[in-house]
Amino acid sequence: MTDPIKTHTQGHVLEVTLDRPKANAVDLATSRIMGDVFANFRDDANLRVAIITGEGEKFFCPGWDLKAAADGDEVDGDYGVGGFGGMQELPNLNKPIICAVNGICCGGGLEIALSTDLILAAEHATFALPEINSGTVADAASIKLPKRIPYHIAMDMLMTGRWLDAEEAHRWGFVNEILPADQLMTRARELAAHIASGPPLVMAAIKEIVREAEDSKFQDCMNRITSRSLATVDTLYGSEDMMEGFKAFSEKRDPVWKGK
Repeated sequence: MTDPIKTHTQGHVLEVTLDRPKANAVDLATSRIMGDVFANFRDDANLRVAIITGEGEKFFCPGWDLKAAADGDEVDGDYGVGGFGGMQELPNLNKPIICAVNGICCGGGLEIALSTDLILAAEHATFALPEINSGTVADAASIKLPKRIPYHIAMDMLMTGRWLDAEEAHRWGFVNEILPADQLMTRARELAAHIASGPPLVMAAIKEIVREAEDSKFQDCMNRITSRSLATVDTLYGSEDMMEGFKAFSEKRDPVWKGK
């Protein structure tokens, strides 16, 4: 069998491709590999942005491999260091991730997409949370989706399992852009390169602030920022890059970010 996860590095950008024929479903072993891939991405100072997509044109990812589960793969087994799909429970993942949805994105596949920061979709992409039809709950989506889109739309998806096309997903705001299929990865790489050219310490601070603020009161989070008790904020405020930004503005030139 071939490796279910393919990786490719271009400059500061890591591309991760889920490749498990026929549908790119994720079993325990694949989830553990994904966790290792994204942990390495997190810890590699040269890498600034990741793109995740699926192999082929029909499926991005349908989520949990139900056939593997039926054959004995434990639903509550060892998903690896990042939880299911390698990202959603990975500590301190403070780098931007772009999801390029190249086809069917449902169940745990949609939960993987929701774990990223920007979602691009091919015109033919479709989205759903059909867990209810399998007698289980879309746990991570039940937590995340009602915070991302209107409550009643999220509950409709969770409770009926209905499918959304790319246009509706974009209308409700959990897809950033819709692209022709043959332009999806071109746009993802263009966006990744743009983000990778920005200040990496600021990107890290943005991700940690947003994550910490999700369940915090505004003033409590502001106090943590101003007291520099968030690790990424403390690093940023004492960094060479922050001073470089000030100098570049004053000198009317492009800044040179070093990530330190």
